Amino acid sequence: MEDQYETIRLEVRDYISPECVCKVEDMVNSIEHVTDSVFDPVNNLLIVKVHKGMVSAGDIIEKLRECRVLCEERKSIHDKAHFEHGVVKMKPAPHDHHAMMEAEMKRHFIVAAIFTIPVLILSPSIQGWAGYTLPPNPVWNFLLVLAASVVILYGGFVFYKGSVASLKLHTLDMNVLVSIALLSGYLYSLGSTFLFKAPDFYWEISTLATFILFGHWMEMKAQRSASGALKELVKLIPPTANIIRDGNVVEIPTSDVKVGDIVLVKPGENVPVDGVVVEGESSVNESMVTGESKPVEKRKESKVIGGTINGEGAIRVRVTKTGEETAIAQIIKLVEQAMSSKPRVQKLADRAAGYLTLIAIFVGAGTFIFWLGIGAGSLFALTLAITVVVIACPHALGLAIPAVTSISTTMAANNGILIKNAEALEIAKKIDIVVFDKTGTLTRGEFGVTDIIRLGDWSEREILENAAAIEVNSEHVIAKGIVKKTQEKGLQRVKAEKFMAMPGKGARAIVGKNGVYAGNANLMRDININPYIYQGAISKLSSQGKTVIYVATDRRLQGLIALADLIREESREAVKNLKELGLEVAMLTGDNKQTAAYVAKELGMTTFFAEVLPDQKANTIKTLQDQKKRVAMVGDGINDAPALVQADVGIAIGAGTDVAVESADVVLIRNDPRDVSKLINLSNKTMRKMNENLVWATGYNVVAIPVAAGILVPYGIVLRPEFAAVTMSLSSISVVINALLMRREKI
Repeated sequence: MEDQYETIRLEVRDYISPECVCKVEDMVNSIEHVTDSVFDPVNNLLIVKVHKGMVSAGDIIEKLRECRVLCEERKSIHDKAHFEHGVVKMKPAPHDHHAMMEAEMKRHFIVAAIFTIPVLILSPSIQGWAGYTLPPNPVWNFLLVLAASVVILYGGFVFYKGSVASLKLHTLDMNVLVSIALLSGYLYSLGSTFLFKAPDFYWEISTLATFILFGHWMEMKAQRSASGALKELVKLIPPTANIIRDGNVVEIPTSDVKVGDIVLVKPGENVPVDGVVVEGESSVNESMVTGESKPVEKRKESKVIGGTINGEGAIRVRVTKTGEETAIAQIIKLVEQAMSSKPRVQKLADRAAGYLTLIAIFVGAGTFIFWLGIGAGSLFALTLAITVVVIACPHALGLAIPAVTSISTTMAANNGILIKNAEALEIAKKIDIVVFDKTGTLTRGEFGVTDIIRLGDWSEREILENAAAIEVNSEHVIAKGIVKKTQEKGLQRVKAEKFMAMPGKGARAIVGKNGVYAGNANLMRDININPYIYQGAISKLSSQGKTVIYVATDRRLQGLIALADLIREESREAVKNLKELGLEVAMLTGDNKQTAAYVAKELGMTTFFAEVLPDQKANTIKTLQDQKKRVAMVGDGINDAPALVQADVGIAIGAGTDVAVESADVVLIRNDPRDVSKLINLSNKTMRKMNENLVWATGYNVVAIPVAAGILVPYGIVLRPEFAAVTMSLSSISVVINALLMRREKI
């Protein structure tokens, strides 16, 4: 049962190397009553699923603090919005941890760069290369050691601190590799200066530290760009709202708005919360939430979504949802959930990154032993060993997938597509067939009565009144169409008693003195009425794509009511687009075969499944899967829940403001089937970017490690540690920039 669990969201305050992701998750998963955890290193977001009431955020925070990993509970959307806009200053300011870490890395880089200059000037090696010599003075050695110590001890402190956390997590990562490289070179140089009077390594190790710090500063800037898109969603919520109280307009913090309040939204302002228009007319730009490019007209009783932008008119809105219940809050949660979920390829990359760190240490040690053993000298052997350790850092491999996931899920949200699980985005590319539910998905879902045909003693009026008496108890779209027709004709509402629904068939009730049945052919057969006596009339209606409702008493068929559900114009384009992508398209409906055939033909489909009862829809999907087909099911997320769960990718369409559809992997906010092809296109682009990043990250190490170990030394090519640092940093920056390039693409 899903209500047995709850989700805790935490923001990690420290820099966690992507190679440590698995260890952080393992540490949290070891806590009793934690069922699963996923950490997103790009957004520093840790999402933990626990047994409800058994584990608190404080328990998890304390457990991680033991490993030197600091985190805090995720702020609510309105608290975050206030901070983004700089409003709530009396409260402790929640931190932008990415910005803090970036600033820290920049600070350490600047100090290291400043003190590296005197190291270069004072280094005997540089003096020899540059052709100058400082006058003999013992103070030079003291200043050289002092400047190098500042560079290594202060500049490299961020890595040493990270190493402690990594070792407490029982893992080896980039921080450990850099620490080994810097401290081994530094200690070797101290020994050279004070013990065995050999050539020192100060300038090499100082420039190495400076280049690594600069590279990671640039990498963090790129990462913050990748994670910044989500913050833009938070900024859509204005910090204050104009509330109508006792006829006056009062400005209050948005977090203080309550359900039932009347909010005044002036022209050009952002709508603060979800609600219903009670006064005024305007057009609202909803593109940032639903992806709808054209402004949507709003008048009395129209729904508005928090975060959208009001147009030229002032409107008064009655608040229906606040805080975490609003559409934008749900969207942010789903985007965070998707960013923190992992496609299978990322799980492999995370593990590979951990193994690569071990490989780097062993190859580095082997390189030192080999070159020292063949008489190349300790300084040369140490240089190559440090180069190997630095260049083999698996940072790029750890970032390759999360960077793409962060961008792609935000792009999807900006287009009204909410991806709840990153695996769905991975699988969507491999889909063979897309199955659409018909009613409300391919059609408008608004049935209207088109024909009433007498077959017994009742008049058309009696047929309609008796059917409406039964159908008024149902929420089905067909039932609503019949009831609506009686209202349009101004007919008297007849009272029904002993109503009984018959799922997938219809309903019965006592109307007046008669037992009346309204439903499909299966219901007629159940009460021993042969519906096919009137096959000619039925076939004619069905061939026009109309749904036929049989109205009967206990002994006789009294008449037929035909209703039509108009096909959406967007549906034709949606089917066409999916076919152009090479996908098979099918339709699933409870309607009869003739109606289904008519709609399928209109849309250009050759495959359809008709007369499928709600509890049979999942079996239909499974039958397709048994044929070795990967299936995407598109439905409304309520009636189609079992089928959505059974499908390889379940897509709920037309969610509107109710975006938390539990049964689906993907939620389409707009009721537009064309968004399915957008999802497939995004999946293709996302997987291409992921593959590009993985090829680069792994290929880089395959080439770089042998070169760093000295395979090209016989040809006079030696890769120095500082250049290895640049190369390593560029590899990490390149995968983030490659992911950022996705923003320029259209889906």
